[in-house]
Amino acid sequence: MTSQIMNTSRQNPDRLYELLPAVHRLRDADRGYPLRALLQVISEQVNIVDADLAQLCENWFVETCQDWVVPYIGDLVGYTPLFEVGEPSGAQKARALTRERILIPRREVANTVRFRRRKGTIAVLEELAEAVAGWPGRAVEFYRLLSFTQNINYLRLDRGRTVDIRDGDGLDDLGSAFEEVAHIADVRCIGSRHFPEFYNIPSVGVFVWRLKRYSVTQAPAFCEEQQSPNCFVFSVLGNDAPLYNRSQRTSKHPPGRLNLPTPITRRGLERFEASEAAETESSGIPYYYGEGKSFAIWTGTPRTLVDPRSIVVADLTDWTYRPLPTQVAVDPTLGRIAFPPNQTRRQGVWVTYNYAFSADMGGGEYERDLSQPANYKLYLVGDGEGLSRIGEALAQWQKDSPGDAVIEITDSGVYVEPINITLKPGQTLQLRAANRKRPVIRLLNWQTSAPDNLTIHGLADTDASNASPGNVGLTIANPASANLANAAPPNTEPTSWFTLDGIVVTGRGVQVLGQVAGVTIRHSTLVPGWGLDCNCDPVRPTEPSLELDDAPNCVRIEHSILGAIQVNRDEVREDPCRIYISDSIVDATSTDSIALGAPGKLCAFSILDIRRSTVFGQVQTHAIELAENCIFMGAIQDCRRQQGCMRFCYIAAGSRTPKRYECQPDLVERAVLALAQRDSLTTAQRNALLQQERARVEPEFNSARYGMPAYCQLSDHCAIEITRGADDQSEMGAFHDLYQPQRAANLRARLNEYTPAGMTAGILYAS
Repeated sequence: MTSQIMNTSRQNPDRLYELLPAVHRLRDADRGYPLRALLQVISEQVNIVDADLAQLCENWFVETCQDWVVPYIGDLVGYTPLFEVGEPSGAQKARALTRERILIPRREVANTVRFRRRKGTIAVLEELAEAVAGWPGRAVEFYRLLSFTQNINYLRLDRGRTVDIRDGDGLDDLGSAFEEVAHIADVRCIGSRHFPEFYNIPSVGVFVWRLKRYSVTQAPAFCEEQQSPNCFVFSVLGNDAPLYNRSQRTSKHPPGRLNLPTPITRRGLERFEASEAAETESSGIPYYYGEGKSFAIWTGTPRTLVDPRSIVVADLTDWTYRPLPTQVAVDPTLGRIAFPPNQTRRQGVWVTYNYAFSADMGGGEYERDLSQPANYKLYLVGDGEGLSRIGEALAQWQKDSPGDAVIEITDSGVYVEPINITLKPGQTLQLRAANRKRPVIRLLNWQTSAPDNLTIHGLADTDASNASPGNVGLTIANPASANLANAAPPNTEPTSWFTLDGIVVTGRGVQVLGQVAGVTIRHSTLVPGWGLDCNCDPVRPTEPSLELDDAPNCVRIEHSILGAIQVNRDEVREDPCRIYISDSIVDATSTDSIALGAPGKLCAFSILDIRRSTVFGQVQTHAIELAENCIFMGAIQDCRRQQGCMRFCYIAAGSRTPKRYECQPDLVERAVLALAQRDSLTTAQRNALLQQERARVEPEFNSARYGMPAYCQLSDHCAIEITRGADDQSEMGAFHDLYQPQRAANLRARLNEYTPAGMTAGILYAS
């Protein structure tokens, strides 16, 4: 109620004036409203006081208070913050506030009293993992998995069992949070960093799932025509993608597979424990399949949901399995679908499924902020909208010719059409996905004599004045043959701007040319290598995802995944292109390939500013203004080393960079040289130790292939100099803002506080 009053008062500057009797307002009107103007100034200050009072009421409660109030409320209940990774600084920026929330989790403060009442129980450890680190977890007492000699008068048939090689479910669960096979005791500690051992009497393991689950809703399936017209994969990119469970939160202990973001296995889909799902049916398919569940399949026009009774589980690794005429085979491990071979070709197959990834990056159905100019014209494209194709929206935009426009795609469909955009001087255009949508633009070989990239072409003032309305804004016949050298008169700065937001582009790359001031790519994916095969290997590994041909002057890449960047720029007539990259992955598909460069030149004529990003491939640029908290897995060639700085980065061997500060492997090399001088090591010993330390701190990834769930995630065996090597003790690279070291440190300390007496708890990463 207080917030409603505050919002109403902000919208009504005459709130005090309207309280005056009518006679005074009439007299004020006769004199030109001087009293009204005075009361509007007073009302502005009254609104500020009202807002402060309303916020004060909200600050009384931990659920609604501001972030800076959380430690004070925690102090009232005896909550002790942990400052192992630094104290809160009181910063007000969005990124700094994210770290503050992790140092002092609001949810943990809110449940401090409840947790202490249940201190020493196993169930509270699982809730701590969610409250402190934001990771769903499952606690396991490992003494229950030890083999022992049982009392014949008190048999426990569910414990102490040896391995049954006929039990496929039990073998699949080995080493996981759901394991039931007995082990012999090991005396090593579960908290050991280098050689931990779980199976000991006092050991308690908290398995946590770090990968997040993301959905894809009502998207077309990819037809594997090379195999059969009736073979499909869930991922529209054509790669094998394991299906993940749509977890359902529960308060029961221990949480089962349905309550955690686990991958769906073939056995799990075929046969599921009824007790785990609290249901009476024995088949697992009804729990996983259907609208609003983990995955669903539709066929035909209109779309009809495939009957759950016709779904069968099969191993479709080599596509040799042939389902019966009334069946539809599904392989959840690979994300594949096979229809009966004797049926006619599908009129259409649409799927809903869930996949896993580390963070909100690239195109995806997650919450993201949308921004646009104050006055803009909106064009909606999608199923059920007035415009069904992007080309139709571009044609209408060309006809209307507004100064600022937004083309928004309102579904997660696939748009297979050529897209060539021409911007007039002063025009801005956003091509974006609606919030929580993941549209895919698939580019094909439409022209035989020209490239088929997604092209953004900017017109100069002279070109715009001479162009007819029917030829501006939609397509150009051959953008590769446009005469860009004389496109703009001297000393003319382009003013048009293009934004790509929330889109996945596959099949080709994006090409920018002509008089374009800038391009912004945010929360988008330009598939590295243009496409993926079934094993997530790139289809065209040497092709760039972003080509900059004498344009634009500025490129901003935020929270995105893309392949190589190629810069073709006239160094005589143009200034360097400024490229800003943050919280993104630039993947040239190989560390030997060029991630940023210019064809046939020593380096790209660009000035690079890159922060909290991971780069697979070589970087060849004119200058690096700033590189911060990044991982460079390829050599760097900086032509102007006296300009700029690199700080808290991992830099591959053989790099030529500007001055470095607190970078790796420089720090470990200096430590080795100091040790060699102190201990008088021989040259051979020093070189061997240098080589060993360089290899030790080289970043290790769980996967370096786009399309894998653990893509670009640092391995658990990665050196601590990398996992906590950023300037704020977070990890280097694209997932810096997850602050996973801080989460783990806080959780580890809380586990020690709440673990049952005489037991030792450890964190085990299930994903």
